Amino acid sequence: MNNITVAGQLGKDSELKQVGQEQVLSFSVADSQGRDKPSIWWNCQLWGRRTTSLQQYLVKGASVTITGQVTQREYTDKTGQKKMAQDVRVNDVCLQGARREAPQEQKQTKQTPKEFDDSSEIPF
Repeated sequence: MNNITVAGQLGKDSELKQVGQEQVLSFSVADSQGRDKPSIWWNCQLWGRRTTSLQQYLVKGASVTITGQVTQREYTDKTGQKKMAQDVRVNDVCLQGARREAPQEQKQTKQTPKEFDDSSEIPF
């Protein structure tokens, strides 16, 4: 049996679909290999009951670690050539922290100090 563990960030929001009697949650994870190397994108599918509860957390920019089995599928690209793709059938998902927010989405946390009024008398 083959197993893979991938840590990375989601490239887009996950998509929930119904396949027969089961639900499948599809998402892609970017596995960064360093500064000078391109990321490897893994197409991931999570099946079963956990799909509906995890969909809200598996959004673009979320950091995750997934484990599962690698599967291969054949597809035809836009030019008509047959190609092979490797996907991950996910067994476990571990959320690695909060989603990154774009600078315009970040909330202003810096507060301006209140002015001190020293004109009132101190009662002691």
